[in-house]
Amino acid sequence: MLEVKGDLWTYQPKASSVVRVITTNGFVKNNGEAVMGRGCAREAAKLYPELPSLLGVWLNTRGNKVCKFTMPDGDLVSFPVKHHWYQDADPAIIEQSCQELVALAGMYPHTVVFVIPRPGCGNGKLKWEDVKPILERYFDERFHVITW
Repeated sequence: MLEVKGDLWTYQPKASSVVRVITTNGFVKNNGEAVMGRGCAREAAKLYPELPSLLGVWLNTRGNKVCKFTMPDGDLVSFPVKHHWYQDADPAIIEQSCQELVALAGMYPHTVVFVIPRPGCGNGKLKWEDVKPILERYFDERFHVITW
């Protein structure tokens, strides 16, 4: 795992391609859209207006699990940190998401870098010093954890 500073949407490592990872929750509104109202999830929903509906379908059919979306400018991955939008992030969900993301990363060539913000450390209200050891157990050099 590499810690970097920059912007999730513009950071470009020396790898041949990048997969951007956004932290999400598992709540679906009555209209079928996932709640994506804060942080990088909100930014992603603004960039990709169809994303809340796509994630809502995923959540309703597969559950609150890591999911890859192919967007016009590259792959985007959801990384659950909690079940409901109003909750604090849950370290157990972060650990499960780490395992799922590593499994997904195994389907990519090693020249791909996954860029992820510090999961659960913004709106999720967790402390980085508590989350970092979880990520270090799973993430190798393909994973760049970005701080604004």
